[in-house]
Amino acid sequence: MVIHMGNHQASLDGVFYALSDATRRAVIHRLGKGPATVSELSKPFDMALPSFMKHLRVLEEHDLIRSTKTGRLRTCRVNPKRLHAAESWMAEQRALWEARSDRLENLVTALYQEEKSR
Repeated sequence: MVIHMGNHQASLDGVFYALSDATRRAVIHRLGKGPATVSELSKPFDMALPSFMKHLRVLEEHDLIRSTKTGRLRTCRVNPKRLHAAESWMAEQRALWEARSDRLENLVTALYQEEKSR
């Protein structure tokens, strides 16, 4: 069963889509250390600048990064609020699955104790 949660879900879909690529995750990781210019960001990657710019556009479209242009330099910064939204969703999922795991463990322990006492 699929439950649609409106704009919040679509927003999270975009964040996870943007983070689904290793290059984009590496850019986010680098920007976690502070702002950087496009040329600084692209340096570690073996790809043409237009290809790299496509990755930056995806990150900007999903509001994971923001950029400003001063003269010929474009500087990018991470938007921590968007990352926090994904982190919060994952924390909720982790708590849900840990609670399920705990209940399963309790059930198995109770069944084992019951079987042992027979």
